Amino acid sequence: MVQHCTNLPRPYSRINMVQGTKGLFEGYPNRFYVEGRGENDRWQEAAAALAEYEHPLWKEIAAQAQGAGHGGMDFIEDYRLIKCLRDGTATDMDVYDAAALSAVVPLSVQSAGRKAAPVDCPDFTRGRWKTAPPLPIVHM
Repeated sequence: MVQHCTNLPRPYSRINMVQGTKGLFEGYPNRFYVEGRGENDRWQEAAAALAEYEHPLWKEIAAQAQGAGHGGMDFIEDYRLIKCLRDGTATDMDVYDAAALSAVVPLSVQSAGRKAAPVDCPDFTRGRWKTAPPLPIVHM
């Protein structure tokens, strides 16, 4: 599910969720559930899991990002873009990522116009995503 609304008169919310086959994480409030960790059908506070699994870059740069927009994420995104440009390395997002993200709204409009029928998302990479090397775990 993708949901982003800036037009309807609703309270502001940054609720987010990442879900896999054995667990999920929800933000605001931060909480998680992983099969076999904690009680069944009970949320756990995310602080311990975040300390254990937080991305190395976030651990290294969080103090510098303190007070920046969106909980420091704006600072980190800008930091990474500038670092990649200065170092001559590939950026974390490329034009194909931007195209795919930008396609969500028009594809949703098409789907809604067809009474919620599925709409294929174009493969802007023409299959090259299958052989693209994964991004490494980045550090400062």
